[in-house]
Amino acid sequence: MEYDPDNLLDRATGDATLQVHYDQSLRRERELVARRLPLTGGDVLSVGCGWHPGRHLFPAPGFRITGTELEQPVVDSLIERGDVDAAVRGRAGELSFEDGSFDVVLYRLVLHHIAYQGTLTPAFSEARRLLRPGGAMIAVEPGAWHPVGAVALANLLGLGRAVHGTPDDIPLSPRRLRGEAAAAGLEPEVHAVTYGWRRLPPPAQRALHRLDPLGSRPRSGVLGHTLMLIARAPARRAG
Repeated sequence: MEYDPDNLLDRATGDATLQVHYDQSLRRERELVARRLPLTGGDVLSVGCGWHPGRHLFPAPGFRITGTELEQPVVDSLIERGDVDAAVRGRAGELSFEDGSFDVVLYRLVLHHIAYQGTLTPAFSEARRLLRPGGAMIAVEPGAWHPVGAVALANLLGLGRAVHGTPDDIPLSPRRLRGEAAAAGLEPEVHAVTYGWRRLPPPAQRALHRLDPLGSRPRSGVLGHTLMLIARAPARRAG
């Protein structure tokens, strides 16, 4: 889906304002993964990774990251730049890796694009198939229950490109993320990454960032601007 940079919100938001949000999001993502999935190494599959395959979460040399992308030039560039250890061209739900190949399957800001095109079920089922016992699917997504989730209204009115650049930014609710994970046989938990919004003035963002430590509480966590799903594969049964 092509992105139109000449949209209302991008014209009104400077790079410095956006960077405040991005810095906090990366910091919070690292904190949550370190606390809730304390791995020291392993094999990671980053699906639809684009130019950001998740090294801030899974650094080398402990973690080996395999990236997947739809376009071959992106795959080639990821390998040339050393952003991943391996990369292949492929589509979520149709990947040919062997069962149980990975300790982590990462969908970072990808599932909402898939939701725009159709069902999420194949992506979750595939993650379950590819995970080793005790491994986890991690997804980072814009949340539908944050007030800014109302931006999706622009999509419904056919104004997505004009307002925020694309019609396929579909915020996902915690209920949907948990439900898809549970249906695939995974054990889900949802956390708020941050309550801030990248379009707000930096002082307002920083004020909201003070709420971010509440992001793992059941009632307040679901209201985050950005959510993290950690959905674990069952551990192998003893005996």
